Amino acid sequence: MPTLILVRHGRSTANTAGVLAGRTPGIALDERGAEQAAALPGRLAALTLVAAVSSPLQRCRETLRPLLDARPDLALHTEDRISECDYGDWSGRKLAELSDEPLMSVVQQHPSAAAFPGGESMRTMQARAVDAVRDWNARIEAEHGDDAAYVMCSHGDIIKALVADALGMHLDLFQRIHADPCSVTAIRYTRLRPFLLRLGDTGDFASLAPREQAIGADATGGTATDAAVGGGAGAP
Repeated sequence: MPTLILVRHGRSTANTAGVLAGRTPGIALDERGAEQAAALPGRLAALTLVAAVSSPLQRCRETLRPLLDARPDLALHTEDRISECDYGDWSGRKLAELSDEPLMSVVQQHPSAAAFPGGESMRTMQARAVDAVRDWNARIEAEHGDDAAYVMCSHGDIIKALVADALGMHLDLFQRIHADPCSVTAIRYTRLRPFLLRLGDTGDFASLAPREQAIGADATGGTATDAAVGGGAGAP
């Protein structure tokens, strides 16, 4: 079966503002995000890609644009099922203030029980994304063979949920996974099981150096042990 190249969108204006964008329209890449997107064609240059699949949201389409410009024969498909989690009433709110919501501890510790007010549950989010990947795997294999690779641009929580599924992990463990903006995660699917080949690869090891705020702290307003809901802004 095919190899899936998952790309998280580049850093967005909402990421740097500490806002949980969700499906709010008009969220674009910031200057750093545009630079990350511009570097993507070079990072993926060694790969033969047969298709590009994108979340419908602007920040994902902007992330793939330089790759599509560099590869004019690469077909782009929009897939609603890999759109950002529907955070409902939480969308557009500051992550620092959301850290005080009682639901945040459920999102962090027991996400399979978390459902966002006016939005969807995290179980629903994972199920639709996994279904989308399974369908695209079958389509890519039928059209291009089982050695084909394709790129899919989506969002932090979606990518984490797909990785959890590929590793056979319960959704309650998915907050242990992290994917920075414009990171590349690769999963090779086979008839019997998937193999995780890359996870959150940015090619930049500077992001691993200790810094004042640990993973998630700047994104959630919580402690250094909190996961970055929505994916976080990455290294400064």
